[in-house]
Amino acid sequence: MKLARLKGKPEIFYTIQGEGKSLGKPSLFVRTSLCNLHCIWCDTDYTWNWEGTSFPHVYDRDPGYTKYKKSEWIEEIPVSDVLEIICGYECKNIVLTGGEPMLQQKELQELCRALKKTDSTYWIEMETNGTLLPEKDFDLYLDQYNVSPKLKNSNNPEKLRIRPEVLHYFSKNPRASFKFVIDSRADLQEVLDIVNTYRIKAPQVYLMPQGTAAGQLAEKRVWLVEICKQYGFNYTDRLHIHIWGSKRGV
Repeated sequence: MKLARLKGKPEIFYTIQGEGKSLGKPSLFVRTSLCNLHCIWCDTDYTWNWEGTSFPHVYDRDPGYTKYKKSEWIEEIPVSDVLEIICGYECKNIVLTGGEPMLQQKELQELCRALKKTDSTYWIEMETNGTLLPEKDFDLYLDQYNVSPKLKNSNNPEKLRIRPEVLHYFSKNPRASFKFVIDSRADLQEVLDIVNTYRIKAPQVYLMPQGTAAGQLAEKRVWLVEICKQYGFNYTDRLHIHIWGSKRGV
């Protein structure tokens, strides 16, 4: 399977969940590489922003920023080796993240099946952008879906980021919650349109400020919390940013 590479090793790390429904929960993250979307503010752009592509990114304005050489940022590793690494930790809450993990369902299904066989108490969360349906056999092993549909502020075309069949599926799935990345107040109407169109219940909805610095998050938090109170949505911050800053592997 293809994982992101961190310091010459697959990006598998033990930390706390920093966002969404499980915020604050000790978790072991397994970060896959590759993505089918290209969010302009993405903080894991090393999973998709390859040399030779034309995707824009906010980091383009930073001196010295360059796109990534694909062969240097992907760790190809057998599922059996990933299983061995995971089993070396005491943590039973596993978060499959990316990139977009759903692009590697065959390999992840094999991993999840092996984990549950090793210890049935493993709890497996899937973080996904909500554009790909889980295969039936894969779905059997997943305990929680953290679905993050992308808004216009991601700079992805609507035809790529909004897949009605997929959003209908997750809106009816009791294991799914929906996290929306909010950059400005103008994003609210788009969230409401999605929530109403796909009949997503308010308790399933989490609004999170966009930002990779504590100051950015704090500024947006002030008014975003009020929006959550008004509509009965959940507020989620980016706890890992407040603790460690914008760093990898934490």
